[in-house]
Amino acid sequence: MTLAELLYWVGLAAVAVSAVTGVFEAERKGLDLVGTVTVALATGLGGGTLRDLLLQHHVFWVADQTYVVAAFATGVITFFLARKRNIPPRLFLYPDALGLALFTVIGTQFSLQWEAPWLVASLMGVITGVFGGVLRDIFCNQVPLVFLPGELYASAAWAGALLLIALQALGVAPSLAAWLSAGLIFFLRWASIAYRIHLPTFGQR
Repeated sequence: MTLAELLYWVGLAAVAVSAVTGVFEAERKGLDLVGTVTVALATGLGGGTLRDLLLQHHVFWVADQTYVVAAFATGVITFFLARKRNIPPRLFLYPDALGLALFTVIGTQFSLQWEAPWLVASLMGVITGVFGGVLRDIFCNQVPLVFLPGELYASAAWAGALLLIALQALGVAPSLAAWLSAGLIFFLRWASIAYRIHLPTFGQR
């Protein structure tokens, strides 16, 4: 499998996983099917859309509607599955961590391929990773996870994006570098959730 093929399938997986987190959050708010699917679409497609607009490239889901179909289908299927059982409030945090990891790697790699400078590429990775979740939480009238005090969220994404860039600069195969970076992001986010590892805040003097 070539790097382009890997990125394509990982991108579809990221869209689907992120759409699931949108459904979980919408379920907590009691939204109907239309509202839930809207949140799922915004979550799955929002980060990549902002990245492409900032880099002045064709928006990825406009160029290939498969991404829209993946987000829409995942949203509808998850909606009907979620209606039959109570979802623990914190359950969505783990697919959210996976979506954050996959989207950050995709955004960083695409930006590098579009010849963005390394710092810009890393920030584009962070934007791709977090902005869909920001839209999800805003639509559901929640404080976005990325803005909660001390959360390892954007910081975890940036660490993974920088690792991806550093590994490729050292000659590591792009596919291996991508998986290692995604693993770091997921691990940092998981550790933050499981062990309450937070960044320092002004309230901790």
